Parts: sequence; C-alpha cells; structure tokens
Amino acid sequence: MIFKRLREDIESIRTRDPAAHSRLEVLLCYPGLHAVTFHRVSHWCWTRGARVLGRFISHVGRLFTGIEIHPGAIVGPRLFIDHGTGVVIGETAVIGADVTLYHGVTLGGTSLHSGKRHPTLDDGVIVGSGAQVLGPITVGKGARIGANAVVLTDVPPGVTMVGIPARMVMRRSKDTEFCAYGLPGESLPDPVARAIDSLRGQVAGLIERVTELETELHGHPTLGCARLPHLVGGEQTGPEPGPDHTRPVGKSPDQPALERETGS
Repeated sequence: MIFKRLREDIESIRTRDPAAHSRLEVLLCYPGLHAVTFHRVSHWCWTRGARVLGRFISHVGRLFTGIEIHPGAIVGPRLFIDHGTGVVIGETAVIGADVTLYHGVTLGGTSLHSGKRHPTLDDGVIVGSGAQVLGPITVGKGARIGANAVVLTDVPPGVTMVGIPARMVMRRSKDTEFCAYGLPGESLPDPVARAIDSLRGQVAGLIERVTELETELHGHPTLGCARLPHLVGGEQTGPEPGPDHTRPVGKSPDQPALERETGS
C-alpha cells in the first residue's frame, strides 16, 4: 500500500512537471514528495492519539523540506507541492486528489476557535505561488488560484481567481490540460480594466443621449452640450474651447470697466 501510493505520487509529479526526467530524480530531489511522506507518518500518529510525536515528525519534515504541513490536515492522493519552500498547510485544512500547490502558498485560518478554520480544496485545484487561501472556505473542483492572490470567499468549480482580494476572471474550458501556476497560457482579462471600459461605454452613451435630447428640444445641440467631455479612441478629452456660457449674451469681461470710463 505504501509503495503503491509512492509510485502514484512519483508518476503524478512526472506528469505535471516537465523538469522531472526520471523516477529516481523525483524520489531524491523533490522536497514536495518528501514533505507529503513525512505528513503521512505524522498524520498516522496524530489520528492515533500520539499528537506530540506527530507534531515532532511534522517539525522534522519542515526542517528538511521547508514545507509545513500540520499533522491534523487531511491530504488526498497525488498532492504535488512544486518547489515547496514556504508552503504552510493548517490543522483543519482538507485537500482533495490531484491538487497542485506552488511555493509560498498558505492554507491558513482566520479565527481562534478550535473548529474548522482552514480551507478545503476540492479535486484538481491549482494554487499559484504566493497565494493565500484563508478561512473555512471551499475552493471548488478544478478551480485555479493565480499567483499572489488572496482568497477570502468560496470559489466556484472550474474558475480562475486573481488579485487582492481575489476576483473571478474566467471560467475553465472543458479541456483538462494542466496549467502551471494556476494561469492559462492565453492573456487573462483584467477585471479593473474591464470595469473602466464598461464605465466609459456608459458615459459615451449618456453624452450621446444628452446630445439627442438637446437636438429634439432646440433643433440643434446647445453650446452647453458642446462643453461636455468626449471619448475619442477610448480616451476622455476635455470640452471644446468656446466662450464662457455663464455670461449674458453680448457682454464681454471688460464691458463693465468700459462703461465706468465712459460714464454710461
């Protein structure tokens, strides 16, 4: 049983990492594999009441690998921790099958109570380097968390999350191709830029509607309408230069002074 799971782990690593050239290389040189092996021993001790021994084995594994997995965490088959340094997995975290974590990932808790306080990752989740998944939330099956994202709410299955706090930017295609660091090869849409573009479109529509209403009311756009900003090539420009429409028509700025000099 032990050797069967070890073979599964090695083969899954070779499938997801093109830098793994042989089984022996994976067995000797991959700290993620070593950390998972340490965890299986420490978790066995933890579930049988030998909690201090489990914590000690976990501590030794962290010294050797730079990866901290609490012995109380539940880890599914074929977990791949790539590079590994700085990964922290909390006590009540639950990790499904075929999950991939990169260096610097934290599966952390946000409360002090003794119940469930760490995240649950369903099968096939990919979490990019430096991402923080915090609290008793659930990351749905096949979801991808981009590098350095901070996830604080539940994640639907099959979506990609990026940013601080993390926002959904796209849904995963039906293919099951592995995406390194949780990001697809194509460029990702920027949710902030998308929101700004939407606002620009609304402003342009409002300006066009104001112009139409002025034309219906006066037969032509008024001078005040001409002073509205315009969107040219997606960029906002200032109003067209023109006279000061707040003055009465026919009076210039110098007219009061001229009237005083002439006595009129």
